[in-house]
Amino acid sequence: MRHYEIVFLIHPDQSEQVPAMVERYRAMVENDKGTVHRSEDWGRRQLAYPIQRLHKAHYYLLNIECNTGPLEEILEAFRFNDAVLRHMVIKLKNAVTEESQLIKKDDKKPVDKKPRHVEKAEEKKVEEKKAEEKKAEEKKVEEKKTEEAKGSGEEE
Repeated sequence: MRHYEIVFLIHPDQSEQVPAMVERYRAMVENDKGTVHRSEDWGRRQLAYPIQRLHKAHYYLLNIECNTGPLEEILEAFRFNDAVLRHMVIKLKNAVTEESQLIKKDDKKPVDKKPRHVEKAEEKKVEEKKAEEKKAEEKKVEEKKTEEAKGSGEEE
């Protein structure tokens, strides 16, 4: 059996159907005593150039080990499925089971990352709050000075 890496792009409007499609392709491989070594959903991503007037697509990666029969079956399914915009099959020497660099890179990003304009607005609020606290502190210091001045004036 040979090892293959399959990357395919799905129409963004069909993103909900991706798990069912992948399960169908997985069944094609496993029915012929093949194995799926890696299955990664890369999600919806920007395309480098428009395909069928679309600027985004849903990416998916499969690393499989099978004979040519199931591979041809999968490629035929890609050809007749309008939701699959593009596909690429690469023959490999060994099975690849570790996470792809794309997934590793995404794991390093903070999950709760806010948009830049939101971060700037929050920073501005924090600065304003600090300025208000500083003014309040200065006002307290002034009040203490006036009280001390009144207190020292009464003592004389």
